[in-house]
Amino acid sequence: MLVSELIPLIDAKNLTPDLSTDREVTCGYVCDLLSWVMSHGDSGMAWVTVQTHMNVIAVAVLSEMACVILPEGIDMEAESLQKAVSEGMVVLQSPLTAFDICGRMAAKGVPAQN
Repeated sequence: MLVSELIPLIDAKNLTPDLSTDREVTCGYVCDLLSWVMSHGDSGMAWVTVQTHMNVIAVAVLSEMACVILPEGIDMEAESLQKAVSEGMVVLQSPLTAFDICGRMAAKGVPAQN
């Protein structure tokens, strides 16, 4: 599944609309502890988190993730979004809970972390 296909699936808004959404989503993951995500992050991962600070972008870029997803309509700080754009990391905002986001991804065949 591409990030562009994930957007309508989870009713998401792309907070970084100038970035390409053609990256392949290879797995999904939910976690808010950055050190844990750093040790478990995978390339192509769609990461669901309530964290919104700049370190989220750094971790996602370091792991070469497909995108970051903010559940429940959570907003990200402007500085973090600017960093996301400069690093090429797509940030999505969904009105759904993290549970519902992952359920929809799983139902479409996106596996949990590889």
